[in-house]
Amino acid sequence: MRNKTRLKLLAGIFAASFVFTCCGADPANPSESQSENMAVSEDSAVTTSEVEITCPEGYHLVWHDEFDGDSLSEADWNYEAHEAGWVNHEWQEYIPSEDYAYVEDGMLIIQPVKDGDNYYSGRVNTQNKQSLTYGRIEARIKVPEGKGFLPAFWMMPDDESFYGQWPKCGEIDIMEVLGNDTDTLFGTIHYGEPHTQKQGSYDLVGGDFSKEFHDFAIEWEPGEIRWYVDDELYYSANDWFTKVSGEDEKPYPAPFNQPFHIILNVAVGGDWPGDPDDTTVFDERAAMYVDYVRMFQMDSYDENVTKPERVYNFKEANETGNFVTNGDFLESEDLSDDIDWKFLTAMDGVGSAEIADGEIIIYTDNEGTEEYSIQLVQPLMPMIKGNTYTLSFEAYADEARQMKPAVTAPEVNWIRYFPDTPVDLTTDWQEYSFTFEMTEEDDDMGRVEFNMGAQGSTATIHIRNVRLELAE
Repeated sequence: MRNKTRLKLLAGIFAASFVFTCCGADPANPSESQSENMAVSEDSAVTTSEVEITCPEGYHLVWHDEFDGDSLSEADWNYEAHEAGWVNHEWQEYIPSEDYAYVEDGMLIIQPVKDGDNYYSGRVNTQNKQSLTYGRIEARIKVPEGKGFLPAFWMMPDDESFYGQWPKCGEIDIMEVLGNDTDTLFGTIHYGEPHTQKQGSYDLVGGDFSKEFHDFAIEWEPGEIRWYVDDELYYSANDWFTKVSGEDEKPYPAPFNQPFHIILNVAVGGDWPGDPDDTTVFDERAAMYVDYVRMFQMDSYDENVTKPERVYNFKEANETGNFVTNGDFLESEDLSDDIDWKFLTAMDGVGSAEIADGEIIIYTDNEGTEEYSIQLVQPLMPMIKGNTYTLSFEAYADEARQMKPAVTAPEVNWIRYFPDTPVDLTTDWQEYSFTFEMTEEDDDMGRVEFNMGAQGSTATIHIRNVRLELAE
């Protein structure tokens, strides 16, 4: 049985009810300039008599849902159905049923459910019912807590084939919060071919996105998208593109110049959040609660915008010609910092690292489920198309084992400038050297990696004298 008794909201999170006046123009009768940039369902009237909505300065309300009825409006929303594993190796099956996405107590509640070895959840969207091109899109949400949960408030084009299938069509992620790290928020756009993304993050101080409601929003204009939490700007992007392989780029600001709709869902497991574990519970703490969703627009938008010229900040090699900095310290927080080595764990990897006596020592307690579960990286490597590079290092392990170095593109769909290449470590120092040609577009955000997870060993690894340099 997949049916369940709906979970009641915890005390203190019920939606408030107000009497008010609504701001702005009548959304059922948009102005001529407004109607060019929005799509509003003709059979869905906007009612603003039960809740006070304050329009941001310069905007008027075009559509909203306060979820104050008994069920999800079919005039505004669609239920989605997808098999488990459909994307990102996620565990849940999306069921088009009120058992997993329903309206109750003034909220839209999306409730993941575990039934034996099976997982079910809800995913709803406003495709071809409520969409717009440019505007402010916001929602008030409380996210689930627990390892393996990935709640999302995001947008996709109504016509995903207009510029080509994902990622060429574009994607706007307004809110994503990992269930095991509920004080950090991510806002992202995906686009281009090859797949490229830009992502900002926000660390909540003195709060928890799973313990209280917060307002998540974007302001989307031709040539710029800005991300907000509780009206605080934390990220903006204006440099993107889209194209089909072998063709020229589409005119900017494509693909973010077409009607997009809203999607709300809770994923379970998968590549990014990792898998649920024994600490993950599927009660009310697993649910995402959505108090409201709102769309605003300005009266008009100037689409005569020019793509910003990309300015590269290529790191210079040191006096020996090495782009790698073999410094005296390790960091593991912000990969955008201009620092030396960073030690990272993911997907059940457990370990630590230190620098001592001129070598980096990597200790592994649990090798995790992926090669990148135990990882040593140095970012900001200058990769220039047409150059030939040599990656070299010395290494040994306390017991014979394997690891995989690589040079990657975190900003360009993790493509490999130098592929993950297994090296067999012995208990004695050995030197390893690889030469490769950079054939992709210029990238000032390349990354040297040593991947040590999920390779059948937890033996300690020692690395020194890492060099990335132009080949002679």
